[in-house]
Amino acid sequence: MRNDHFHLAGVMGWPVMHSRSPLMHNYWMKDMGLAGQYVPLAIRPGTVEAALRGLHPLRFSGVNVTIPHKLDALRVVDELDPVARRIGAISCVHVRDDGTLYGTNNDWRGFLGNLRETCPGWEAAAGPATVLGAGGGARAVCHGLLEAGVPGIRLVNRSQSRAEALIDDIGGPITWHGWADRHAALDGAATLVNTTSLGMVGQPPLDLALDALPRGALVADIVYTPLETPLLAAAKARGHAVVGGLGMLLHQGPPAWELWFGLRPQVTPALRAAMEASLTG
Repeated sequence: MRNDHFHLAGVMGWPVMHSRSPLMHNYWMKDMGLAGQYVPLAIRPGTVEAALRGLHPLRFSGVNVTIPHKLDALRVVDELDPVARRIGAISCVHVRDDGTLYGTNNDWRGFLGNLRETCPGWEAAAGPATVLGAGGGARAVCHGLLEAGVPGIRLVNRSQSRAEALIDDIGGPITWHGWADRHAALDGAATLVNTTSLGMVGQPPLDLALDALPRGALVADIVYTPLETPLLAAAKARGHAVVGGLGMLLHQGPPAWELWFGLRPQVTPALRAAMEASLTG
């Protein structure tokens, strides 16, 4: 970490003002006594390369990258982490001292960190996982689950071609199941993860019957608006251990800080409470 300037980082997206990342990172700036600011950067589609190349003269240490720039940024960076290449998307860029850009993906780290903090007794090897969706979030989740030791993944998605592209890129024991088979794909699963936007505020509901899901299965949703999605509420009512999506955002922050500043902030109850208050207030 350098102490001779005002430390800058941010999040690039379009739109981006809804992001809770600035609240989280600026909380850490204050908590760790670091002179700096984490700012939202509204970058129009098609201009991400110019925006990323402009970070070095502005003395930014790095940025997070969110929708719709995760794929475009992957093509801009000078060096790409092998995991980000496998996942097929970037979530974090580090601006090196010489101006070169290093891209990585911390979404999978955020997912696993959140899962392990919320349910420390979760055992990846307990049985197969069912993952709903085949977008960027699903790619990160599938990589994380396989890294943790899940014996197999049932990938439920409407588009077979998109699911097969994920399977080809991620590799490992992943099988595609059509959306019509989503209820049956829960039978015998030890972990269920929703990576779609269904159930999010302003989106259609997730139509999923949990009857076939074993009572001991863990249920996770990467959506965090609302904090408790209808899926999590239904799972909780059946007695399942549940994991909300906010912690995925929280736990992808520390590895980014290690890249940018050489520091590792902590995900504390006080930080989580501040983030939850911003979503409910």
